[in-house]
Amino acid sequence: MDISELLNSSTGQSLIRSISDKLGINEKEASGVVSTAIPAILAGMTKNAQTAEGAESLNRAIESKHDGSLLDNLSNILQGQTQELQNDGDGILGHVFGSKRTAVEQTLSKKTGVSSGKIGPLLALLAPIVMAYLGKEKRKTSTGAGGLGDLLGGLLGSGSQGRSGGGIMDMISGTLDKDGDGDVIDEIFDMFSKKR
Repeated sequence: MDISELLNSSTGQSLIRSISDKLGINEKEASGVVSTAIPAILAGMTKNAQTAEGAESLNRAIESKHDGSLLDNLSNILQGQTQELQNDGDGILGHVFGSKRTAVEQTLSKKTGVSSGKIGPLLALLAPIVMAYLGKEKRKTSTGAGGLGDLLGGLLGSGSQGRSGGGIMDMISGTLDKDGDGDVIDEIFDMFSKKR
């Protein structure tokens, strides 16, 4: 299972409609931005999970707050006041991207054509949803801190599943795969691992 299944579900469609309304962009634009932003967040988490300390920190955050229950009521939450969700997302993004958050927002803005002023709130809204999805999958697979990197790779649609297509990465590879090697993870990592 990867996160493209969430995006293609009724919950995902509700998320895209909500983001379209909140940011004042059409649903096609919203879908494109979400399809690009979620892998960027997941890639940031994957990078953090490459160290034992980072994996443990991510694991603690999931265990304490992000068990997946947010997804059960997401449509109602998105129709209401989302400030609490965005505040939570700002905290998550601080851990995921650190000082590189602005660079990530600017890169996503260039890739999608949506202003970076709208990308910031969008990322903040998406981060808790991504964490909830990760928490749900972690619980389902009984994954510990040491296995989070592999779990994240699976959600990204990359990794050892031998998948030939259909993952979220396929949805955005044409946009982000600058070097044409079929692997967009390196390009997403470059958003915040290199100085721009």
